[in-house]
Amino acid sequence: MWTTKLKIAIVEKDIDSMNKLLDNIPKLDDKQEMQTAIYLLKEASILVESMRDNTKSSMSKIKQNLKFLKSSQVKPSHTLDISL
Repeated sequence: MWTTKLKIAIVEKDIDSMNKLLDNIPKLDDKQEMQTAIYLLKEASILVESMRDNTKSSMSKIKQNLKFLKSSQVKPSHTLDISL
């Protein structure tokens, strides 16, 4: 049951569900269940790392875009011009 929920969380890329499942890992008695859990945990780790890298890349692009937008703005005058 736990492994099935973890599979679903991985397929759905649901980090919150994965965290909850990892906080409550049941005692696995069957060798097959243990091997499945190990495989799923590796897959979850790969998924989280991939998502982290994508987020890092996206944030870098956003920073570059903000820098470009700021550089293309007209700089306001620091003096008060009240002439008509």
